[in-house]
Amino acid sequence: MISDKGIFTVSLDCELYWGVRDRRTIQQYSNNLLGVRGAIKEILNTFDDYDVHATWAVVGFLFFPDVERLREHLPSELPHYLNPSLSPYRYIKESDTLEAVYHFAPEVIDLICEHDNQEIATHTFSHYYCLEKGQNTESFYMDISSAIKVAENRGLTLRSLVFPRNQCNPQFLSILSDLGISCYRGNEDGWAYSAVSGEDENKLKRVLRLTDAYVNISGHNTYSIYEVSLQKPFNIPSSRFLRPYSKKLFWLENLRLRRIKRAMTYAAKHKTIFHLWWHPHNFGIHTTKNMAFLRTILEHYRMLKKRYNMLSLNMGEIADLIEKNL
Repeated sequence: MISDKGIFTVSLDCELYWGVRDRRTIQQYSNNLLGVRGAIKEILNTFDDYDVHATWAVVGFLFFPDVERLREHLPSELPHYLNPSLSPYRYIKESDTLEAVYHFAPEVIDLICEHDNQEIATHTFSHYYCLEKGQNTESFYMDISSAIKVAENRGLTLRSLVFPRNQCNPQFLSILSDLGISCYRGNEDGWAYSAVSGEDENKLKRVLRLTDAYVNISGHNTYSIYEVSLQKPFNIPSSRFLRPYSKKLFWLENLRLRRIKRAMTYAAKHKTIFHLWWHPHNFGIHTTKNMAFLRTILEHYRMLKKRYNMLSLNMGEIADLIEKNL
């Protein structure tokens, strides 16, 4: 037996403006971005309070203090997306300066590292889109190599990866293994969560995912550690996206909470993995309400830990647990 306990794991996609750059202007998203540093501090302190181990998947660009230093470390092979608006490199080239508060966060990475049981993982170097037309294995290899190098320069070893926009590309998994990445966050089972390019995304999928956040359509989406261990790098799939507070949907909050708690309870009872994820910038606005909701989830985890011995492990720790038992 690899584990005789349920596992609660958390991953956060830490990306600042690089994660929304091709969809929103800074002005449209400035409140979330200006509030994210305060939200991260609160999240980290709350994880300490509840002894929650988490994985922070960081876009490699965030390691730099400014655009000048970033320009000195660009990969030799860049992605050539057919849709040029997807490339952050054109944005970097055309910008005279990039405000650090929206684009860079080395001090945030340092803060995360100061807290116990928090793993720095990669969200790729450039928020790389693995299913968009024009990208290829060569540019992906260089992107991840750059992410690994910039982390090593800060004394960090990357073990885990989260694909931007959840664009998990099976063709790239062998590259992750070659570069020492032990695990990644895959998608939930089912058509609504299947990995697709931006142009192949559709409204019906989005509606189904939104509905599934409140009503159980797709199931609990928990996974046995045996399933995770079957191939390398280990796929530690998502169970639930922690949607942020919505003024329009506030009247459904109890349903959203019940959906998460029931899946967590199922994982604890059946000794499977429940994987919760979100973006820190989701908590950049309505921070008080979002944090209160998170604490309610973590109170439930505390109860499951006491009643069923549920564990909190980050993605790298799950990979280590599997490796030790293979």
